[in-house]
Amino acid sequence: MNTLSYRTKSVSSLEMQGQRKWYVINAENQVVGRLSARIASILMGKNKPSFTPHDDTGDYVIVINAEKVRFTGKKWAQKEYKDNSLHPGGLKLTNAAEMLEKDARRVIERGVKGMLPKTKLGRQMYKKLFVYEGPEHPHAAQKPEAI
Repeated sequence: MNTLSYRTKSVSSLEMQGQRKWYVINAENQVVGRLSARIASILMGKNKPSFTPHDDTGDYVIVINAEKVRFTGKKWAQKEYKDNSLHPGGLKLTNAAEMLEKDARRVIERGVKGMLPKTKLGRQMYKKLFVYEGPEHPHAAQKPEAI
């Protein structure tokens, strides 16, 4: 009896070390939610055939022009970001326009972080995200591919 093994090979993060790519994404005129979903997918490695849900097989992502993102509808005034100091009365609400004015990078960072797994693995994936407000970034030595 001839039995062939058709098992899918599970790729470990150690095998991925030399194979990780760097991508640069221009956020100018991009909708924040759709952009965040695309970035989270790349960070998790879901864009690769070697995707392994229990291991970090994703790539590095550089986002430029973070201050030029956009929201649909009335979200600039109505979307609220909540921060809590865990003390009574410590809830701080910030709308999207104030967040963009204060630190434009946090709008994208919070969107992506919310779409990653809430585990040690998700925190490890999040460290591969680099967001910059202007068109310049210091990662030219990694030769990132434009998306």
